[in-house]
Amino acid sequence: MLLLLLEALFAGLLFVGIIWWTMFSGRQGGELPRTDEADQSDRKP
Repeated sequence: MLLLLLEALFAGLLFVGIIWWTMFSGRQGGELPRTDEADQSDRKP
């Protein structure tokens, strides 16, 4: 029973670690600035 709990704890920590890594290991300056072309394509006439 203890082994199952340890395995579940490890899997949960691994899951949280992967989520943390993908969320906070991006570009150093944040997201790239948007260009005018991208801004205009998002707008509806």
